Amino acid sequence: MSVPSLLAVFAHPDDESLSAGGVLARHAAAGARTGVVTSTWAADTGRAAELAEALRILGAGEPRLLGYADARVPWSAPGRARFCDAPLDEAVRRLVAHIRAFRPQIVVTHDAYGGVTGHPDHVHTHRVTVLAAQAAGLARFHPEAGAPWQPRALYLATHPHSAVPALREVVGERKTTYSVPDEQVTAAVDVGPWLERKIAAVLAHRSEVERGAVPGLLARLSVPEWKRLMGTEWFIRHDLATTAPACTELTV
Repeated sequence: MSVPSLLAVFAHPDDESLSAGGVLARHAAAGARTGVVTSTWAADTGRAAELAEALRILGAGEPRLLGYADARVPWSAPGRARFCDAPLDEAVRRLVAHIRAFRPQIVVTHDAYGGVTGHPDHVHTHRVTVLAAQAAGLARFHPEAGAPWQPRALYLATHPHSAVPALREVVGERKTTYSVPDEQVTAAVDVGPWLERKIAAVLAHRSEVERGAVPGLLARLSVPEWKRLMGTEWFIRHDLATTAPACTELTV
């Protein structure tokens, strides 16, 4: 059975590696087309260069950047609107153009919480991606953005309640974490065989390691601790097409 093409849409450089690095590496290794769209940061910034290296490691092609500013880092895209402040239709149209150009069978993005951190850029990326994944298949929606293409399924990267205690050992008890009931998770992907690539991709975001963000916290861990914390990736699946064949399953 062929492995479906996959386009991941995440808010910031490093989100792709942390939330779906194993799945991206796994699909790429199986010969599937994989790509990543990132909502924030400009192409001529250091973090965009780090993103390019992470995607090279994961086999996910060149960066695709919407180019908006990070909600908390205005210099991430000088002269551009913050992603959360940009007109919704504009952001959806920009993402639709990427979906139509790439023509993925699967789209992956943050869950409605915006992942465990609840960062506003994550939440907004979820909103924009859900709308764009549906609108991409509508012929009369911004036809200048390309020929219509309907992805078959949308997978939301998430964390089950049962994974939070181990996560708190890294991020600390005082930080708020957002998770979903375990029964809402529809795909739990063992990415152990691709963990080495995932680790390398996370650590490629060197500025985040150096400033002590999540990649920096993870950099202190041993390989067994990485496997326990990051060896599984969880998703909630939503079908977008009337019929979604088995070839749109994430490889598990």
